[in-house]
Amino acid sequence: ADNLWTINATSPPPQPVVVKKGFRNVPQNAMYGAVFKTPGNAGIETYYFENPHDSPGAIENTKEAIVQITARPGSLSLIGQAGKDKQTAGQIIGKIIKWMFLGIVVILIVLIALRHPYIARRLLIMVPTLLIISLVVFFIIQLPPGDFLTAKIMLLQQSGDEVNMEAIDDLREQFYFDDPQWKRYCRWMGVYWFTSYDKDGKFFSEKNEGLLQGNMGRSMETTKEVNEVVGDRILLTFLISLGTVIFTWAVAIPIGIYSAVRQYSVFDYVLTFVGFIGMCIPAFLLALILMAISGVSGLFSAEFAAQPEWDWPKVVDLLKHIWIPVIVLGVGGTAGMIRVMRANLLDELKKPYVTTARAKGVRPIKLLFKYPVRLALNPFISGIGGLFPQLVSGGAIVAMVLSLPTVGPLMLEALFSEDMYMAGSMLMVLSLLGVFGTLVSDLLLLWLDPRIRFKGGSR
Repeated sequence: ADNLWTINATSPPPQPVVVKKGFRNVPQNAMYGAVFKTPGNAGIETYYFENPHDSPGAIENTKEAIVQITARPGSLSLIGQAGKDKQTAGQIIGKIIKWMFLGIVVILIVLIALRHPYIARRLLIMVPTLLIISLVVFFIIQLPPGDFLTAKIMLLQQSGDEVNMEAIDDLREQFYFDDPQWKRYCRWMGVYWFTSYDKDGKFFSEKNEGLLQGNMGRSMETTKEVNEVVGDRILLTFLISLGTVIFTWAVAIPIGIYSAVRQYSVFDYVLTFVGFIGMCIPAFLLALILMAISGVSGLFSAEFAAQPEWDWPKVVDLLKHIWIPVIVLGVGGTAGMIRVMRANLLDELKKPYVTTARAKGVRPIKLLFKYPVRLALNPFISGIGGLFPQLVSGGAIVAMVLSLPTVGPLMLEALFSEDMYMAGSMLMVLSLLGVFGTLVSDLLLLWLDPRIRFKGGSR
């Protein structure tokens, strides 16, 4: 027969239920229910592994999720009702170490600023610079017509979903959409924290914390804290950017030196050609090629992607995957830096002090690395400030192609949805990295180039 139909008036025919080896609390007989296509009396939620393979952090998160009530995504009913999260000893020690390092850095900067007025001026300029950047970021995100709620309602209507006006009103109240723009800016920055107090009469209420207190607010899309959503993304973005910088310098500096010293040689032409090819290849195309050749995608294997804590096997797994985004993001910058290093070094080698040193019998290697190479490195050092934000913003497409858990795709989605707290806070973090990177480049230039020390007003 082409078709066979069976009708069971009382009970379905017995069907085997296959479970994974190592499960415990599995019943001997299980009924196959056709309603949800699952074993109806098997109690799947009560299964457990005798020897679980999850990491300790994942097991701890599972226990915490079972014990604590968690609001569904987009729900505002439990926001503000939960108490403070219980901090572990490791988190407390981590905060202490972080503040210790921050104190050491501040002391070093103050000592350098007292020694060099040039650095003191740079530190004073940072404050109004960040203030102006915050104003520009906030008001530019607000410039498009409408706001997050308008875009949310339009998206729901276009998809045919019913608009829950009660939830929309909760969002409007939660994020103070009815307040003037300057009040919302002050709340985002955490200005009200300095004059606020909680129900117990204590000053500095945590409810009014903002960017100045290290709190990036809540995402309007998920109503989760931005600090929690970003999580390891900032760390992974920083590691990829740092690896890209190291790769760029490690390749560009020696090749640029060789091309300048051996000008118009065969290798100079070959390296110049390769450099131009590297500048012309789109980053996303190179990402697709390397991904197809190596078969590697993402930053972690499946067994480590969901592991919340860091351990040595996870670090090793990261090193096995991170080389692809480092190469993809570094190839274009490396090709450009080779040309910059070659041109600067050729300019330095033609100056009179090099001719004088050669006439006095200074060894070529010592002469090359002590003066011309040292001065030719200035563009590398001065470009540190804009390097990290440039890598993050320019690597968003690469991150989407390689499925990288970085801040680029997250920030792009937040900008499309006009999620002020998510997009604005992440842009401010990138701007902060750029400003501090500029300060670091100024410090390195001060140490590298004596001309800046003398012109900077050192004593």
